[in-house]
Amino acid sequence: MSEPTVRRFDAAANDRTIRFGDREVFLTPAVTADEGGALSAYSAQFGKGERAELPAPYGEVWVVLHGCLRLRSRDSELTVHAGQYAHVPEHTPGELEALQDTTLACISVPAH
Repeated sequence: MSEPTVRRFDAAANDRTIRFGDREVFLTPAVTADEGGALSAYSAQFGKGERAELPAPYGEVWVVLHGCLRLRSRDSELTVHAGQYAHVPEHTPGELEALQDTTLACISVPAH
């Protein structure tokens, strides 16, 4: 096992970036399960108007770096602006919608 080291990341696309079909939705892994142990981290970019279903099998914290998201669940709707955080608990039903071109930093537990 290698010694842990501090690393720096940014939200720019790179050779690890994944695009979802022809949609304006991109994920760029920063820390994966095999690198980060208990958590994983990535950046996500959504073009204005893009939507995604929420339920994920892990909890996440999203930091909106640029843009604005609307999160809808059965009982609530909230808007998250640049500089704000959102906590999305494990298996949360709902949908996100990018109200503007939006960039997020995302941390997931457990790692995936």
